[in-house]
Amino acid sequence: MQIAPGTLITARALLFDMDGTLVDSTAAVERIWGRWARRHGLSFEQFAHGMHGRRAIDTMREIAPPGLDPEQEVRQIDDDELNETEGIVPVRGAAELIASLPPASWALVTSARPALALARMSAAGLPMPGIVVTSRDVTQGKPHPACFQRALERLGLAPGDAVVFEDAAAGLAAGRAAGCRTVALATTTPSTRLDHEDWLHDLTGVVLDDVLANGMLQLRIR
Repeated sequence: MQIAPGTLITARALLFDMDGTLVDSTAAVERIWGRWARRHGLSFEQFAHGMHGRRAIDTMREIAPPGLDPEQEVRQIDDDELNETEGIVPVRGAAELIASLPPASWALVTSARPALALARMSAAGLPMPGIVVTSRDVTQGKPHPACFQRALERLGLAPGDAVVFEDAAAGLAAGRAAGCRTVALATTTPSTRLDHEDWLHDLTGVVLDDVLANGMLQLRIR
């Protein structure tokens, strides 16, 4: 259910997904994957929702028509995504929340490859944190928990010390499997489909209330 205003959440670190959580890349994704789908006689709408939060190669392996090399197709998609950043903007509240956080208290955990993560964060005007986990850091993508486990290792934290912010079912499942508290954002998934999650409309609902003496972040939901 939607997290009630006034709720306090404490954590040592926040683990953010990128697309749909910090960065709104919908326009670019629809252009690039839509073009690819039309070339191969597919409907982008048929696989669009299922690709949220997952590595491109995992999606491509499922949808590529017979005779196509998924690795080669993803390389072309990757090149297009690096070059097409028009329309990429920060998710509402993302810039303000990140700017308020101590630099070492948050990490980016994305299914994108490193160059694309940098390109999209830069296009949205958002800084890169010191800890970044991308598709190149794991052999199994979301919903497998490896990405969040890797972030926790690099931060030197236990699962209970971190809160995961995600917009996609695969990412939320990965965060839970890693043992973290999860907060869903209704940015790419309608809120009506998030009743089983603790959810917020976007990051405007999250404020850093205080950094406690023990280093814990105290977040307030507004």
